[in-house]
Amino acid sequence: MRLLAFTVLLSMQAVLAAELPLKVVLAGHAGPYTVRQWKTDWPGCEFEGGIAQGRVALVEDAGSKWLRVNFAVGQIGPEKGGAGWRMPFGRHEAAELTYTLRFSKDFDFVKGGKLPGLCGGPENVSGGRRANGTNGFSARLMWRKDGRGEAYVYHKNQKGDYGDSLAFPADFRFPTDTPVKVRIAVTMNTLGKRDGTLRVWIDQKAVVERMDMEWRSVDSFGVDGLYFETFHGGGDASWAPTRVCWAEFAEMKVTSN
Repeated sequence: MRLLAFTVLLSMQAVLAAELPLKVVLAGHAGPYTVRQWKTDWPGCEFEGGIAQGRVALVEDAGSKWLRVNFAVGQIGPEKGGAGWRMPFGRHEAAELTYTLRFSKDFDFVKGGKLPGLCGGPENVSGGRRANGTNGFSARLMWRKDGRGEAYVYHKNQKGDYGDSLAFPADFRFPTDTPVKVRIAVTMNTLGKRDGTLRVWIDQKAVVERMDMEWRSVDSFGVDGLYFETFHGGGDASWAPTRVCWAEFAEMKVTSN
């Protein structure tokens, strides 16, 4: 009976998973973003944080729709301070995520926080759940103090339980109240080799290029998810925002590159 139930669950996930190219269409009206609308716009997700709590809204600006995540003052993490979910799509050896990002005017960067990226594997390797080569990977972005940027990755050879930071150029700063184009490309490694890749561009300028990534040690997974997650943190309240601020996202797409 358990085997049958597990098989049915896998079959349902396969049906629900989107295929590439994938474009997230924000189809609702401006206002609070409901769980019902989220399920329509982001099919197949197994969990969500931040929507039921009222921290996500749909905003219309100059004919475009933006998903706004309002960060809770004094809070960190996707459960209390921001929002997060994982949207599955079919397994690929390479994929590229693009989206438009805009921070609110006078955004409170504090020490840093997470931004969406790509992921793969049977587990959500984040939040201190270390990647070991068999359970998955994640490749997200972070903002840092004063608007600095980095790629934040969980991979087989990470140094500790938490992800490794791959810094953007020293002179880079995320702007506030100004949209930027984000592009993240991941190619899986050949088994037993460190030949996977991670590339990141902001407004078409390359800010990360790594050709030595070992995302996995088994061939049972590839790139298979859009990891939408954004929050302040960090592991304690010193990362929390001290004033009202938000980040907005639009034109989110995934292609097989």
